[in-house]
Amino acid sequence: MSLAERAGVWDADRRAAGEDVARWIEADDIKVVRLSFVDQHGITRGKTVTADQIGRALRDGVGFPSTLLLKDTAGRTVFPVWTPGGAGLPEFDGAADCFMLPDPATFRVLPWAPHTGWLICDIHFADGRPVPFATRHLYRRSLDALARAGFDFKAGLEVEFHLFRRVGEALGLEDAASPGQPGRPPQVALLNQGYQYLTEQRYDVLDPILETLRKNVVGLGLKLRSLEVEFGPSQVEFTFDTGIGLEPADAMVLFRNTVKQVAAREGYHATFMCRPRIANGMSSGWHLHQSLVDRATGGNAFVDPAAPLSASGLHFMGGLLAKARAATALACPTINAYRRFKAFSLAPDRAVWGRDNRGAMLRLLGGPGDPATHIENRIGEPAANPYLYMASQVICGLAGLESRRDPGPSSDAPYGAAATPLPRSLGEALEALHASAVLRAGLGDTFIDYFVRLKRAEIERHEAEVSDWEQREYFDLF
Repeated sequence: MSLAERAGVWDADRRAAGEDVARWIEADDIKVVRLSFVDQHGITRGKTVTADQIGRALRDGVGFPSTLLLKDTAGRTVFPVWTPGGAGLPEFDGAADCFMLPDPATFRVLPWAPHTGWLICDIHFADGRPVPFATRHLYRRSLDALARAGFDFKAGLEVEFHLFRRVGEALGLEDAASPGQPGRPPQVALLNQGYQYLTEQRYDVLDPILETLRKNVVGLGLKLRSLEVEFGPSQVEFTFDTGIGLEPADAMVLFRNTVKQVAAREGYHATFMCRPRIANGMSSGWHLHQSLVDRATGGNAFVDPAAPLSASGLHFMGGLLAKARAATALACPTINAYRRFKAFSLAPDRAVWGRDNRGAMLRLLGGPGDPATHIENRIGEPAANPYLYMASQVICGLAGLESRRDPGPSSDAPYGAAATPLPRSLGEALEALHASAVLRAGLGDTFIDYFVRLKRAEIERHEAEVSDWEQREYFDLF
């Protein structure tokens, strides 16, 4: 029995999709296929196989060391895999294999890599069970729970990031990185000086690289809507049309990889880090536009003919607000992200909603009878794992639906409202996540404890470093 059969996914639709992949590979003369999964941090990892191996990979998967799921962002394995039960699950003992099982519905041909295909994979144990740390599986599970309540999740992406010209590389022999100690980042220069928001002149300066990115993003079949010059130096924004279920999360994975890989090939550096250390820089956010589709009617469940938002929309919003502190660690999983939450900065600092108000965490767009009525959550950072970010919205919103949670009144002064403050640090956010019964029920105790332990290890490593601020402040004075 194949791994796909043991996993219970080898049905007629999957077989047909696999046959379509085989025909596509032959027609486009594909030589290799990248098999990728998204790790706990939202980073794609995987292996490249020759095209003639795809049929076997679709049925039997491809193994990889399970320690890839146990590392922090610097590649250090946090859990003691040589101690039985050290990772909390016996399947991880001794750095045993997990398996990537490609989803044939995700097949793409990479426009920037000739003769190369690409597939997103789900992660399974050898007996077919999903790995409980597999974030795409966790998001799919939350979507299934929402479907049982009669709804599908619809989301659109609005993603800010920074784009620089590379002017130097840290690739000398002395620059090699090690686990827990990343190497020096590339040396970069600005592409514009910033603070001429949405001006055509600033856009035209960036047009050569933006046009290259546009062609590759569209070439992958992503539903690009706009390319914009953002507020800060070398900062841009791409927005995308809405998708249902897994589609927008998969699209975010594709988009970030496309931008980083194409930019590097062209001599640029793209970063989705929230706030790079550049003079007069601006933080980047990932605003998630979301609504629910009524599975019975196919209509927007947030629309009310006589009110700005339906009862279902209000209850969903109430859940997002009530669980905002606990969900923040999944929307903002890096230490750097918390430099963004400042009052009067176009980023939220407390759990409030407002009608078309960019200072609120939740911005309501649309109105009575408007079929495009939806909520924009402005909390996320562009480095977030898209499956965890979206799963947090589904789980918390569904809890609000089930409890008929009242979101309270709209706020016209979001930075002065008497409301729950958002966490001011990753450590504070992790405490809220660790204590959340709702997110534990939705994602599982095993995952929450694992995720919190990984991120706390990053915090400990960060706190052990002597910062530039400390050196400047104390080295001469004392």
